[in-house]
Amino acid sequence: MKDQELKIIQTAIINELEGYEFYKMAHEKTEDPSVKAAFLTLAEEEKKHIDWLKELFEKVRDSDEDVLKLSMMDNPPSPDIFKWENLDRTSASLAVSVFGIGIQMERMSVEFYENAAKRSEITAARSLFDTLAKWEKVHLDMFSSEYDKLQNTWWVDQGFAPF
Repeated sequence: MKDQELKIIQTAIINELEGYEFYKMAHEKTEDPSVKAAFLTLAEEEKKHIDWLKELFEKVRDSDEDVLKLSMMDNPPSPDIFKWENLDRTSASLAVSVFGIGIQMERMSVEFYENAAKRSEITAARSLFDTLAKWEKVHLDMFSSEYDKLQNTWWVDQGFAPF
């Protein structure tokens, strides 16, 4: 039972590390200061998730008790990272690509944590995985909203708009 949770946590750490590296790369590649800052903030959030999961891994590995108190967090608030009005329209093409990839990554993370919650036999672990899924849903919703706005702007800028 505990081994299953440890494997899930290990996979979660890898997922968060990949997200961290992706957002760092996006931060380095974009020139718009507000987008740069937003991607850096996302990278820092992923780093917090990594640290959180590592701590959880150690507690689960080293204890027979139900020590998953981290799972008792409230629903995460939106980090309110992206502000549409601050986006430099010249970086819309890069942003559309990055947001599209980000949406895919966040969607897969949500699915991973939801499935982990279903598979776990430890009640507190299920709660933790549900919380992590909620965190990733916040990112997914944010990305989806901004992606739609960026995509419409990009289509108009390229002269492909159907109107």
